[in-house]
Amino acid sequence: QLRFVESGGGLVQPGGSLRLSCEPSRFTLDYLTIGWFRQAPGKEREGVSCISPTDTYYTDSVKGRFTISKDDAKNTVYLQMTSLKPEDTGVYYCAAEFSASHVFCNSGKGYYWGEGTLVNVSG
Repeated sequence: QLRFVESGGGLVQPGGSLRLSCEPSRFTLDYLTIGWFRQAPGKEREGVSCISPTDTYYTDSVKGRFTISKDDAKNTVYLQMTSLKPEDTGVYYCAAEFSASHVFCNSGKGYYWGEGTLVNVSG
């Protein structure tokens, strides 16, 4: 089954940092737009950050705190999260599409969704 595997979540205090990783099961990330999405308890899933071959996108609430990156050699996409806030709590998923980064992050209609990794900002 083709899907992403997310990792790196955990329990962290407000102000702390985490780095999430997103690896595909059996395909390469070439030409794809990869997105990080999150779903907080009782809320709809939202696009956090997306990276295409040409650009990146961040939702307003994470600008200046989160950085998305892609390591072609490791075929992995990362989400470095700093200055975490309780409202960042949620299950973080990654998925892929072929559209521009802002289009994908706002539509949320992608492929190869993983099972997610839980980020809990509490303290």
